Amino acid sequence: MRRLAQRFGAALTVTEMLDSEFYAGGDRQSALRAAGAGLDPHVVQVAGCRPESLAEAARLAEAAGAAMIDINMGCPAKRVTGGAAGSALMRDLDLAIRLIRAVVAAVKVPVSLKMRLGWDQTALNAPELARRAEAEGVAMLTVHGRTRCQFFASNADWTAIRAVREMTSLPLVANGDCASREDADRMLAAAGADAVMIGRAAVGRPWLVGDVAHHLAGAPRPAPNAAERCAAALEHYRTLLSLFGKEQGLRHARKHLSAYAVQSRRAEATALRTRLVTSENPAEVESILANLFVAERAAA
Repeated sequence: MRRLAQRFGAALTVTEMLDSEFYAGGDRQSALRAAGAGLDPHVVQVAGCRPESLAEAARLAEAAGAAMIDINMGCPAKRVTGGAAGSALMRDLDLAIRLIRAVVAAVKVPVSLKMRLGWDQTALNAPELARRAEAEGVAMLTVHGRTRCQFFASNADWTAIRAVREMTSLPLVANGDCASREDADRMLAAAGADAVMIGRAAVGRPWLVGDVAHHLAGAPRPAPNAAERCAAALEHYRTLLSLFGKEQGLRHARKHLSAYAVQSRRAEATALRTRLVTSENPAEVESILANLFVAERAAA
C-alpha cells in the first residue's frame, strides 16, 4: 500500500501502528509491517505505554532504515486504549511526555507525533500536548480532528485543529475525513495546517494521496486510468500473499479487496465484492479483481 501510494505521488507514507512490545520482542509480523524496502522516505509508527519498550522499538526501526519515527497517541481502539496506549495517553500527559522524551533520546532521526483533539469534549488538550512535545524535540505534529470518545462518528472538526497551530510553530498535519482535492483545500484553510494526512479514504484508492499531493503542489495530474488502477490492485494483492503467505495474506487482503470493489464503477460490484472477500482461491480473486475494471477499460 505504501509503495503504491508513493509511486502515485504521495509525499510521505507511514507504516500501520506497531505495538512496541511485540516489535521490540522480535515479532515477525511486526517486523514485516515495519519493513521499508522501496520506500523513500520510510516512516515507522510505534505505540506503547512503557518508555523502555517504545525507545527500543524506535532504535530497531532506525537500525532497519527508518528515516523518521512517528509516535501514535491517537488510536481510539479499545484494545489499544485499554492498555494505556494510543489516545489513552491524552489522559496522562506526564506519561505521554516521558514516552516522547525516551524516543527522542533513543534515535538520531526526526520524531513526529500523532494525536487527537483530546480524550473527550471536556478535555481538548491537544494544544498543551503539542506545546510540551515541541519542547521535548518533536519535529512534526499530526492532529486528527476528533476526540477519542468520538471514534470516527460525526465529522472531523478541522477548525478545532487551529488551536494547535496557534500553540506551536512545528510543521502541522491535519487528519480526518480528507477524501478529495477539495477536502484538502478546505482542511488546510480551516486548520491552518501545512499538510494533510489521508487514512481510510485511501483504502481501495492508493492513488488518491498522490492525486491530492500533486494538486496541493500546484501541479495536478490526470487520474490513473482503469488499466493502471487494475495493475496497482493486482500488485497489492499479490504482494500481500507473498509477504504473509496464502492464509494470512488472504485475511489481510480482504479489507483492501472490499474497498477496491466499493470504488469500482461496475454495476455488479456488490456481488463481485462478496466473491472477492470469500474466495480462498488466489487465481479466482485475481480474475474477479481484474474484471472490476473491464468495463472502464472498454469505455476508455
